Amino acid sequence: MPWVVVYCYPRTGKPDQEPLGGTQAWNAIPGARGCTPQSCAYRDHHAELHALGASVYGLSTQDTEYQREAVERLHLPFPLLSDARLALAGALRLPTFAVAGQELIRRLTLIARDGRIEKVFYPVYPADSDAEHVMAWLAAQGC
Repeated sequence: MPWVVVYCYPRTGKPDQEPLGGTQAWNAIPGARGCTPQSCAYRDHHAELHALGASVYGLSTQDTEYQREAVERLHLPFPLLSDARLALAGALRLPTFAVAGQELIRRLTLIARDGRIEKVFYPVYPADSDAEHVMAWLAAQGC
């Protein structure tokens, strides 16, 4: 695959758990909501992205065990990566925000080819349209 798509998001939730900091606080943070719908949109468009030559990865600060569980629960055909120590976020100077004592990555999408970042989508809104915007950009590149 010549293109690598890494969509970064604050954190996915679980149906039986309140968001970090509580629902009201989470909803008040611009761009915090929509992580699960964003991941599901990438799942739903995975075949189209693959046809455009893209490999897809999700990235958040949630730990590896949680990411594996989310992949299974959401039936994602691609991996979710953990940057729990913010190593990648720090190296790339990705935008972050703090909530309930935790530093989270702001929602953005990186598209790379041949080891070079070619496109950054930031801010990403609405979250569930991100995959479609990425597909349109890839198609415009002649993919």
